Amino acid sequence: MKTTVLPSEQQRRSLNRHTKFRIFTTISLLAIIFTYMFNTNTFISFNFNPAIFTNHKLIINYNQLIIQESHNSPLNLKFDILNSNPKFETRANEFLKDCKLRFFMTWISSPSILFGERELLVVEALFKSNPDSCLIIISNNMDSDHGFQLLKPVINLGFRVQAIEPDFHFLFKNTPAESWFGCIQNRKCDPGEIPLAQNLSNLIRLVALYKFGGVYLDTDFIPLNNFSGLRNSIGAQSANRFGNWTRLNNAVLVFDKNHPLLYKFIEEFALTFNGNRWGFNGPYLVSRVVKRNMEYNLSVLPPAAFYPVGWGRIGGLFRRPVDRGHRRWVEAKVVQLKESSYGVHLWNKQSRKLRIEEESILARLISHHCVVCKTFNKSQRLR
Repeated sequence: MKTTVLPSEQQRRSLNRHTKFRIFTTISLLAIIFTYMFNTNTFISFNFNPAIFTNHKLIINYNQLIIQESHNSPLNLKFDILNSNPKFETRANEFLKDCKLRFFMTWISSPSILFGERELLVVEALFKSNPDSCLIIISNNMDSDHGFQLLKPVINLGFRVQAIEPDFHFLFKNTPAESWFGCIQNRKCDPGEIPLAQNLSNLIRLVALYKFGGVYLDTDFIPLNNFSGLRNSIGAQSANRFGNWTRLNNAVLVFDKNHPLLYKFIEEFALTFNGNRWGFNGPYLVSRVVKRNMEYNLSVLPPAAFYPVGWGRIGGLFRRPVDRGHRRWVEAKVVQLKESSYGVHLWNKQSRKLRIEEESILARLISHHCVVCKTFNKSQRLR
């Protein structure tokens, strides 16, 4: 006769604790899994392969549950942005042939990220202060019907702006960037942890100016004055008490076609590229190259020209005045910026989540420098 031994109270408690722990562990793992899915566009499949983690896919095997990256993951998009449009040269030359002043911007990003309100305000301010100019937005995703519709309100007013997908082979040909790009494209060189799009933007602005000449502007720089009087100029981000610059920035560049200093910038990019250090291939690059090549024809403008408000104080431009004294200061600051600066860099990394508050400095500047003026909502967040 088989005897059944019932568990003691202590054994039952131990069994309950063990069961609860397994349930908690399972729920925690599922929470991690679904958080990963939400943030990385993954899909679920069932598989009996062992757990794998590589640069191309993440697979977690837990009771045969497999999580794998979709084709639109950031890891794949890192190289998708390298596609080229062979019509770029023809379209760019045709668009620029009658331009008095040439402007360039870059917008290299994943297919789903198009111009937002902030970028459109920058385009409007550009044509308000430089109405006879033309603008090419070098972009891998704005050269589309959707991109055209975003720019159409400005185009309908007679201003000349066009988004063109880049041809990297044309842009980099016969420059030191050619070999660097080939190495990246063939995946023989490490692009680093910093988004490749960011470093491509740093390089594209240099080669575009080298091939065509003109003015490059970041998409978070709001122009306030006419640029036609500038040639071969770069702005200091900071200066010491004697007025000597301590750091330059590449958010605004003004150069003639084939300027030798641009070639030096491109050469430095290709020879010293580091995809793991923020700013190394951008602001820090132009600073170290200019320091070594002071003999070239170049005007280094003081911080007030392009960077009148430092990144640590940019939030002050977005806030409404709180009292009469503050209001007078805001009004005086608006006048100062309009009279003394070519524009204001908004330091998007610091300010992208800030709202433009009513009667703030930025609200006043935008209201005076918009052309469509329908994109601006005083209390709306710039994205």
